[in-house]
Amino acid sequence: MCGMPQHPPVRSTPTRPSRPDASMSLLNNVMDHSLDDGYAEAAARKKADGTGGMPKTVRAKLGLAVGLVLAALVVTVGAAQARISAPVMAKEREELIDRIQQQTAAADKLEDSVDDLRDDVSARQREALKDGGSRQDDLVGILSGAVEVHGPGVKLVVNDSKDASQGGDGGPRETSGFSDTGRVRDRDMQRVVNGLWESGAEAVSINGQRLTALSAIRAAGDAILVDNKPLVPPYTVLAVGDGQRLSTRFQNSPDGLYLHALQENFGIRTSISAESDVKVPAAPSVIVRTAEPSSRKGTS
Repeated sequence: MCGMPQHPPVRSTPTRPSRPDASMSLLNNVMDHSLDDGYAEAAARKKADGTGGMPKTVRAKLGLAVGLVLAALVVTVGAAQARISAPVMAKEREELIDRIQQQTAAADKLEDSVDDLRDDVSARQREALKDGGSRQDDLVGILSGAVEVHGPGVKLVVNDSKDASQGGDGGPRETSGFSDTGRVRDRDMQRVVNGLWESGAEAVSINGQRLTALSAIRAAGDAILVDNKPLVPPYTVLAVGDGQRLSTRFQNSPDGLYLHALQENFGIRTSISAESDVKVPAAPSVIVRTAEPSSRKGTS
C-alpha cells in the first residue's frame, strides 16, 4: 500500500538561554565599578596605612562621640525653639491681620465720609446757582456741570470687539497696556468726546460720569478712567444737543470717521442714535480754583 511520502519534522538545535541582563551591560558595568579607580586606589592606600575607616584611638573615638552629641544637641535645641516660637508667630500673624482689617475698615469709613462731604458741597453749589435766579447763572451751572440737564441729543455706545480677549496681532494699536487691538483705549474715548463737543454737544457723560472742562480720560492698566473712576465696557456716551444734526455732524467729522475706521479695521462695536430726550447727571464735584463771584450793584 503506497502512501504519500512523509517529510521528517524540522527540528531546531536548542540554544542556551541568554541572561536576562545581557542587554544591560552598561548598567552592569556601572554597578560593578561604582567607585572611580582613583578613589578606589586612595581608599586601598588608606586602608593599608591604617588611616581609613573608623577611628582607632580612644581619643579619636571620644572626639567623634562628642561631635555627634553636639550635632544632636543643636538639632534638638533648634526643634525646641521652633516649637516654642510657633504659637508666638501665629499670635503675631493674627494681630497683624486684625490691624489690617481695622485699618481697612477705617479707610472705608473715611472714604464714605469724603463722598458724603463731596455730595454736600455739590448740593450747596447747585443751590447757590439756583438762588441766583438769572439766566446767566443757569447757563454757568450747565456749562460747569454743576446741575443736571436733559433734552434732545444722541446716544453713542462703544464696545470692545467680540474677539478682544484673543489678543493683538502686532498692529499699530498694540501697546503694553492694551495689547489687544480689539480693545477700546482711553485715546479712543478722548477723540469721541472731543468730536461730540466739536459737533455741538452742550453736555456729555460716559457711563453716568458727567464731563466738565476739568475732566480727564486716562488709562490705568487695562481700565479706562474718567476723573479717576474706572469704567466698564460697553461705554455709553450721552450728549445733549440738536439730536439728528449732532449725530450727522459727528459721523461726518474726523473723529466720527476715526471711530468708523476702528469698527471696520478692528471690529470695535459702535452704535449711534438720535434721542428725543437724554438726561445727563451733574458732576460729582465742581472744583473752583481761581474764580470769584462778581459784586452786584443794586439799581436805585
